Amino acid sequence: MKFITASYSSILSLESAEFSRDLMRSHEFQSIYPNIAIKKDKEGKSNYRIVKIDGNKIDVGGGRLSTSVGGSVTGFHGHILIIDDPLNPGQAASDLETANAVHWFDQTLSTRKTDKRITPTILIMQRLHQNDPSGHLLNKEKIKVRHICLPGEIISEGYADNVKPSELKKRYVNGLLDPARLDCDVLADLEERLGQYGYASQIGQSPTPPAGGMFKVDFFIVVDHIPQGILHSVRYWDKAGTSARAAKTGSAWTVGVKMHKLKEGKFIISDVKRGRWSSDERERVIKNVAEADGKDVVVWIEQEPGSGGKESAEATIRNLAGFSVYSERPTGDKVHRADPYSVQVNNGNVMLMRGDWNNEFIDEHRYFPYSRFMDQVDAAAGAMNKLTKRRIAGPLLSQKHKK
Repeated sequence: MKFITASYSSILSLESAEFSRDLMRSHEFQSIYPNIAIKKDKEGKSNYRIVKIDGNKIDVGGGRLSTSVGGSVTGFHGHILIIDDPLNPGQAASDLETANAVHWFDQTLSTRKTDKRITPTILIMQRLHQNDPSGHLLNKEKIKVRHICLPGEIISEGYADNVKPSELKKRYVNGLLDPARLDCDVLADLEERLGQYGYASQIGQSPTPPAGGMFKVDFFIVVDHIPQGILHSVRYWDKAGTSARAAKTGSAWTVGVKMHKLKEGKFIISDVKRGRWSSDERERVIKNVAEADGKDVVVWIEQEPGSGGKESAEATIRNLAGFSVYSERPTGDKVHRADPYSVQVNNGNVMLMRGDWNNEFIDEHRYFPYSRFMDQVDAAAGAMNKLTKRRIAGPLLSQKHKK
């Protein structure tokens, strides 16, 4: 039987492989299995084969290939695939690293099965992101998955619901999975050191804190009518990325959030347009939406980095001749740009018009910044920043066009 093992680090993968190789060479193992040995011309740390010796007869058996996420497994097929921690906490903060791990898991490792029908894949990891390899696998409806999830404690609100299978809850002692190593004092120290996101992921096995993370979504107020007293209105567009990563992960969403500032100091989001459109179709949608919104609504376009982003923004500006339209290239990360917006949401100052877009919009905020997609949050934060004239994460390079 052949094994393929992988982890985020080639060093960790090699350490695991070397340990199992040394185990088979140990006196204890040999005393039990004296006729099992490692093939002499195939005894490397990362790739070795097993033989069975019976007198002068040598039968070549299985083997083990160890690699890192993104590493090559060309020419090797395994009867069992084992992935151990394909992401570390630092990588999970990067959309690119998360997407790369998922892409390698889907497109490379899945093709290395000896028998595609029965070869099992064992994925062992702590939850670090809504769309980490575990989350990605659990979202695939047609794939049969046996999910075992063991949070470090089930005292915190919501963590007991994460236990899979649920009957394993009876194994906990006073709400603790391992009271000897992870008692309440140790967990309190970990929570302080890891922060709310790190603790929720690594201990709670949920990539969002029980309290709701950066956005307290229960404070969104859903209304059926726009209140009187609108001061200013903005439609902010976060156009879909055109990068190779966006294309291969299916994350290329375009989002336009329409937000109004009211005299009483509150804000209301009256509409969200969201779709995966080709460039031509996207420009038609943006123009149709602008015409429906009317010329009292100022349009902002978030400009992607690079010459391609600049050309795309300029194309949209030309397309919206006759409207007040601005473009900007924001600096800093999405989390810092969303911070002033989150303060308003968490203080109950942001209303939502009831619509079929509400659920996806709220769910994205619930998991932010570890949600699978962040386009709606980014567009809403951009609209808020324009209505409050905030400058976030450094100067914004803006250009105004009014025809």
